[in-house]
Amino acid sequence: MSRAVLSLGSNQGDRLAHLRGAVAGFAAELVAASPVYETAAWGGVPQDDFLNAVLIVASDELDEWGWLRRGQELENAAGRVRTVHWGPRTLDVDVVTVSKPDGSPVRSEHPELLLPHPGTAERNTVLRPWLDIEPDAVLPGHGRVDALLAALGEDGLRRRDDLDLVPRR
Repeated sequence: MSRAVLSLGSNQGDRLAHLRGAVAGFAAELVAASPVYETAAWGGVPQDDFLNAVLIVASDELDEWGWLRRGQELENAAGRVRTVHWGPRTLDVDVVTVSKPDGSPVRSEHPELLLPHPGTAERNTVLRPWLDIEPDAVLPGHGRVDALLAALGEDGLRRRDDLDLVPRR
């Protein structure tokens, strides 16, 4: 079994619907879904604010490449177009970390799948929602997520308790 932490983001179209589409796409493997946060875009390209969230997923069938491919399929289904680096997107699914069945972290230096995902330690948009659903989380090679977030701060994050990733029935 592998376990993965996935970061979700959307700032085009129906942002919440795009995030919910990703949750639905991982429904069979879903362990936990974070609250939704709204944040300013990062990377210097002028664009609308993002909705961000984190999922924890687990599967007996999927490895790190399976998580990546599933995320890419969901991005494509949401109409994601990759034209501008760090530009606007309907859906972004990043594989943040993957753990092996024994709990040890998967490491990858393959250019298509760097693990742990680079830049995670500097992104409160990933760390805060991850911490909400896994208070003892550790980012391999960087340390405890709560300590990383404390060092970064939470400026620019707005928790959106009015938005649910999993629609209420």
